[in-house]
Amino acid sequence: YQRRVRGGNSVQVSMELYTFTATASLVEELDKKLLVVLRDGRKIVGTLRSYDQYGNVVLENTVERLFVENEYCEVPLGLFIVRGENITLLGDIDLEREISVHQNNKVKLVPREKILEAYKQERAKEDQQAKIKRRLLLSRGVYDDADDYF
Repeated sequence: YQRRVRGGNSVQVSMELYTFTATASLVEELDKKLLVVLRDGRKIVGTLRSYDQYGNVVLENTVERLFVENEYCEVPLGLFIVRGENITLLGDIDLEREISVHQNNKVKLVPREKILEAYKQERAKEDQQAKIKRRLLLSRGVYDDADDYF
């Protein structure tokens, strides 16, 4: 990259001097397998194919991972577009570490049917706990659900 300075001279400037911020830094993650945690808590894994200045991302060969204790299943989603405002966390997956985790039986991939039932029960339990918490907060004068304001 060359840049003109006062007097008409040009100076060689290395692009390494510039640090990219926000979504521009995603250029290094293109074509890598990423884990994306969404605002609603879902965890999706896919290959980053594209992104824009708003943080919207396009993932290919995407799966949703449903975890229950030390077991999980993968639900295929295919090509997936995620709006940037829904992304809580985004990071690349170390493929070697992922393989070693499976080999050491720290987590186990199981059939979808087994996990789906346990996942539904776990979600129902979490929803029940959230209702109890909401009632307790309301009884103390704390209103926690912003969605009801709009």
